Amino acid sequence: MSNEPEAGEEVAKPKGKFSLKLSRKMMIIAAAALLVVVGGGAGGWFYLRHGDKHEKPEVKAATFVDIPEVLVNLSNVGSDRTQYLKVKITLEIPDKEAVPMIQPLMPRVMDAFQTYLRELRPTDLDGSAGLYRLKEELTRRVNLAVAPNKITAVLFKEIIVQ
Repeated sequence: MSNEPEAGEEVAKPKGKFSLKLSRKMMIIAAAALLVVVGGGAGGWFYLRHGDKHEKPEVKAATFVDIPEVLVNLSNVGSDRTQYLKVKITLEIPDKEAVPMIQPLMPRVMDAFQTYLRELRPTDLDGSAGLYRLKEELTRRVNLAVAPNKITAVLFKEIIVQ
């Protein structure tokens, strides 16, 4: 058994169209692969070379201002028992430059706290949803009191309902 053709057999020759189609497919695949490699390299170069121009802006550290402790009696409509709310609060201010502008307005802030907190009922403070609403309302009232300055958030250090 040899691989050579015998005297009467013809050797099968590849057709011209088949080899031409095969070579075209190979050229298209090679061109696509080359395009992917060159495109990926160019994209990587562009990202690494020009990516530093799109740096994130610097985030300023927040400043915190403590508010004096607030102790108020809660609204007790229909109840014989008086309940008290004791709160320690810190204001989050976006930058240090705003602190000297907000400090003289602290009597307004304390007044806003006192008048709002005295109208609360113990049921208004139930659960995390109640505390969230309290935090949002106090933030809104403080921003009104210190306008045009602005605080970022009201943070609770301590909350006691007795």
